[in-house]
Amino acid sequence: MTRATTGFFWHERCFWHDPGAIGVFSAPGEFLQPQPASESPESKRRLKNLLEVSGLIDQLAVCKPPPARREDLERFHTSRYLEALAAGDRAGGGDGGDCAPYMPGSVAAACQSAGLAIAAVEAVASGEQRRAYALCRPPGHHAEADRGRGFCLLGNIPVAVMRARALGQAGRVAILDWDVHHGNGQQAAFYADPEVFTVSIHQAGNYPLDTGTFEEQGEGAGMGACLNLPLPPGCGLGAYDHAMTELVLPALEAFDPELIVVACGYDACAKDPLGKMLLNSAAFARMTAQIRDLAERVCDGRLVMVHEGGYSEGYVPLCGHAVIQTLADSDICVPDPQNDEIAAWAYQALQPHQRELIDGWRAAWAAAGRL
Repeated sequence: MTRATTGFFWHERCFWHDPGAIGVFSAPGEFLQPQPASESPESKRRLKNLLEVSGLIDQLAVCKPPPARREDLERFHTSRYLEALAAGDRAGGGDGGDCAPYMPGSVAAACQSAGLAIAAVEAVASGEQRRAYALCRPPGHHAEADRGRGFCLLGNIPVAVMRARALGQAGRVAILDWDVHHGNGQQAAFYADPEVFTVSIHQAGNYPLDTGTFEEQGEGAGMGACLNLPLPPGCGLGAYDHAMTELVLPALEAFDPELIVVACGYDACAKDPLGKMLLNSAAFARMTAQIRDLAERVCDGRLVMVHEGGYSEGYVPLCGHAVIQTLADSDICVPDPQNDEIAAWAYQALQPHQRELIDGWRAAWAAAGRL
């Protein structure tokens, strides 16, 4: 039997995180009938189940690693914040800061989620696996050093990357975030670090409202190691393909990383309730193939994908399966009954205003000598 070269990291504990009955809102209210939170376990549990049913999981190296340790969390998070999380957990739940509600047991799930990212990064950085996918929940790309934000309690990717670098497992790291919301957590973690390049392609002005502009490019020694592409609502296949080929991929290649980590959210899909973009599952597979091929050229294939957002319980599993199939170079395909219909929607082609915006960013990035 051929040894699996793509790791798959998951744990049932992550599915037990409970944000409470807040629906699509940040908190319950007098006139808001209780409903399950948008950030529910089902989209991710259904992805794992689909991998089982299709048989793709049998082509992966499955691992259920331990939770993150306090010393690893403290490389990114403040002790005060971690202690506040623990106190809230004992007191029956709370909010990590800004739209990051949790209930008893959630902190254990968040530590387990960070542990998945840690193990995936370590496996790829050490050469144990060529590529890896971490099915993390709660997500992590909005969490900051001293607070949770946007359904995220702990910064899964910053914790994992900081640990790998501290232990000498990785040097120059590129982080690409294609979740529909801005990857503010990675940006904040490495904003002054020239050895970690953070790229976020997201819906402009969605969440958080106060971050994610093109003008945010790093500070001090880290100037030029942060790239934001805030796309207007309604962007589809043409806009994302143009942004990837014209700026994202060239910028990543110019940085010449030793490891690439993708904050892999699926809320830019056309079926998501919290985003206004138009991607189908084939688009996520195509972006994965582009990053996989880039990793082969620049960093000996070292690529880790960490699951972030995506709130369509029915459609996220199809997107995730397409991504993992591509990541693993597998021929096990699951039909997506919505893929072609979404691709046929109006305005999927690159629109003039989208081209002008993306080409302007590319010109500015090139003029700064970064391509």
